[in-house]
Amino acid sequence: MIDPLPADALRKRFDPSEFDFETTEDLPADTEVVGQDRAVEALDFGMSIDAEGYNVFALGPTGTGRRELVQHLLEEQAAGEETPPDLCYVNNFDDEREPRALRLSAGRGCELKEDVDALIEELQTALPGTFESEEYRSRREMIQEEVQEGQEAALEDLQEQAREDGIALIRTPQGFVFTPLQDGEVVPPEEVESMPDAEREQVQQKIESYQEALQDILQKVPDHQREARRRIEALNEEMATLVVDDLIDDLRDAYADSEDVLSFLDSVRDDIIENVDVFVQSAQQGPSSGMQGPQQMMQQQGQQDGGQQAARAPDGAFWRRYRVNLIVDHEDTEGAPVVYEDNPNYQNLVGQVEQIAQMGALVTDFNLIRPGALHEANGGYLIVEARQLLTQPYAWEGLKRALQNDEIQIESPGQALGLIRTLTLEPEAVPLDVKIVVVGERMLYYLLDALDPDMDRLFKVTADFDDQIDRGEAQEDAYADLLATTIDENDLRPFDRSAVARVFEHSLRMVSDTEKLSAEVDAIRDLVVEADHWARDEGADAVTDAHVQRAIDAQIYRADRLRDRVQESIEREKLYIDTTGATVGQINGLSYLKVGGFSFGKPNRITARVRLGEGDIVDIEREAALGGPLHSKGVLILSGFLEGRFAQRHPLSLSARLVFEQSYGGIDGDSASSAELYALLSALAEVPLKQTLAVTGSVNQRGMVQPIGGVNEKIEGFFDVCEERGLTGDQGVLIPAANVDNLMLRPDVVAAVEADDFHVYPVETIDQGIALLTGVEAGTRDEQDGFPDGTMNGKVEARLREFADRRRQFARPNGTPPSSTEDM
Repeated sequence: MIDPLPADALRKRFDPSEFDFETTEDLPADTEVVGQDRAVEALDFGMSIDAEGYNVFALGPTGTGRRELVQHLLEEQAAGEETPPDLCYVNNFDDEREPRALRLSAGRGCELKEDVDALIEELQTALPGTFESEEYRSRREMIQEEVQEGQEAALEDLQEQAREDGIALIRTPQGFVFTPLQDGEVVPPEEVESMPDAEREQVQQKIESYQEALQDILQKVPDHQREARRRIEALNEEMATLVVDDLIDDLRDAYADSEDVLSFLDSVRDDIIENVDVFVQSAQQGPSSGMQGPQQMMQQQGQQDGGQQAARAPDGAFWRRYRVNLIVDHEDTEGAPVVYEDNPNYQNLVGQVEQIAQMGALVTDFNLIRPGALHEANGGYLIVEARQLLTQPYAWEGLKRALQNDEIQIESPGQALGLIRTLTLEPEAVPLDVKIVVVGERMLYYLLDALDPDMDRLFKVTADFDDQIDRGEAQEDAYADLLATTIDENDLRPFDRSAVARVFEHSLRMVSDTEKLSAEVDAIRDLVVEADHWARDEGADAVTDAHVQRAIDAQIYRADRLRDRVQESIEREKLYIDTTGATVGQINGLSYLKVGGFSFGKPNRITARVRLGEGDIVDIEREAALGGPLHSKGVLILSGFLEGRFAQRHPLSLSARLVFEQSYGGIDGDSASSAELYALLSALAEVPLKQTLAVTGSVNQRGMVQPIGGVNEKIEGFFDVCEERGLTGDQGVLIPAANVDNLMLRPDVVAAVEADDFHVYPVETIDQGIALLTGVEAGTRDEQDGFPDGTMNGKVEARLREFADRRRQFARPNGTPPSSTEDM
């Protein structure tokens, strides 16, 4: 018989006295990462290599602090790198639909924006003042007077010639009129009519000739006016040029090292001078009301394009065309930027052109260009969550497109897909130089890698985060410092030695492995915060193991309603579980349930019935479509075990039925296969199984008991039933021997084992297990290739041989016995 495990093998304990600190205040609290060497090395490689496509996909289970760790490592790397340039968008005066992008060294983008704003403010005062000045007015009036004097001189000459010829030129409200003179006086119309015909005809001929001369003078008036306008326009440009050049030259000197800025300033200068009439009309007519915002600017530009120049005032809408739209400002950035985009939709990644409603229409201009995360992270690092990225329409495709083209092109999803043809802005694309780190679960990575051919080209580095940390002295020291860091960052009370030891023990329990620590830092952080809460509730200065235990108990209590209901059903005998006596073909199997992050063990009654048949073992769960593929596989393995051990000399002539009693939901996994095999052997040998014992473990075709998951919860589930009914000292659980190093049982279970009230048996083979369950030796084959009588294997083989004989007998005509030469 196998001896049960001693109490000290059921739980790994940490001795607080072995720690070289009193509380976590004695620790440096500067550790952000423990046990993720593989992932850290991959991240370092991805950050350091300068080659196309070497972006990083950080994969691993949630709760390991992947994103926080990635951001911490990137920020450390980025701190020593060069700060990328600022990014601005400005008006393209040649084609306002295609704004220009300006890139300036860090901090100079803000300077340019402020300098241009100051320039505009000065121009708003200086230009109107120039065209209201006495100098301008006098020069303009001089031009107008010169033109007018020329016209008047021509008229006066004509008038003098006509007077000498007896003809008067008279100005009337209806225009110029010629009439004859007599003795220096105008001849009345009635006297003209009474003149002799010859004299009157002569006067009429003179008048007609002078009318032709007057017509020639009047026809030259538009030419004179055009000349006046040309001279006035030249005057306007001259005056504006003096003002604008004086102000812009200072800026040109300040940005002499940037050809793009100089080109922009030249465009601003030329456009202001080209639109100088705006200021002239404003000075002459005073400010006029108008629509504000980009719509007016677009309307004004349309008037210019149409060759019409309406009177307008240079208001805020007009000056928008000269402003600088600073979309990325690195003035306060130290090193390269590290950006985490928590909502990576398409627009938040690549940017967008916003629109505003004006007079029932949507309008826009370059000032409404907004950056995306790619703009802000350009020259540095961008972190996005894979799940959020993939759930946003077109976001994944937009990110890939930017990486493939090495540029950021701002356009709406409809434009990118060719679904929208609305006239809008098309900002100049910006070169892209960024490292992308996508953080997600392993399944998402494997799905993308399998289904998206671009994955291998764009994300060539995988940083795989583990959910477990190897134990060792160095790792334990780092883990303690990680706790101290968490405590310090959250401004919590210090943890004393006992509290740290209890957290260590809980970490082992989380991974069900005494040789590993949990890397689920989120869960550890929650435990630390909750333990601090209970310490604060008691007014303690430091957190102790009692506070940590209270936090653990509170977490369990909040989540274990379903477990309590299962235990209640067993106690009220709604679910049948025996913990005393012995029964043929019936055994207590242990299942493992996980609901909402909380896991617990649930005992199940498993029964087996056998009869003469054709060698079929029926899994009722599978037949009822309640058994999963792994459970069905475990049952099929039983057939292989029986055939390999008992059907070498004669056919397996039984029919068996296996079932989880009172199971009304799906069942999967093969951890109950050893229990099903024990029940089947018991039914064949007709030897009762002890109901004081419960069983877990899978089995292979050679009868080896294999390790399973959830061993702690399974043991505790059966222990709770036995404890509620009263521990008798002969109750216990059979577990695979390979699971011994996974044991981290509750203290009350360990105490019961230490008091010899409960037992945990490590089993390596089915023969060891059946001997424990029945009290009957399993038996091994002797020299005659048979099992000794009275052993379990002997009884099973005898029963199977009996079935084979009966089957052979039923197969013969009239039930005649076999001949002596046939193998029995």
